[in-house]
Amino acid sequence: MIKKLYNLKKLQIDQRLAEKSQLLSRIHEIENEVFETNNQIVMTSVNKHGAISDFAILQLHKDTMKLHISKLEREKKQLESQVEALMEVIIELQKESEQFDYLLKEEKKRKFKEMIKAQDEEAAEYMQSKYIAS
Repeated sequence: MIKKLYNLKKLQIDQRLAEKSQLLSRIHEIENEVFETNNQIVMTSVNKHGAISDFAILQLHKDTMKLHISKLEREKKQLESQVEALMEVIIELQKESEQFDYLLKEEKKRKFKEMIKAQDEEAAEYMQSKYIAS
């Protein structure tokens, strides 16, 4: 029973670590997209002697990209908070897993001691039977 619980906790830890990896991957994608968008803001321009409407459209475009960046930053913060919460869950699962591992080791030690004790008793009975038989 304890072994099954231990294996269950290990499986849950692995699932949470995979989930964390996905979240971190998404955060990395967001960071790359923010970087690319910032580069687009810096590189976007109009002709030197273009119409005033070109400058207005350019400013609208830059404002839209800045809004997009702010949305990405909010999503990134939300994902980071999810990663933090997930880390707390992983730590708790690891603690529980370590407890079950300790119980398994203690049970193994107890069984080993019982086996040694049974062998000692068996050897003592054998010696007594040999002594009585002779």
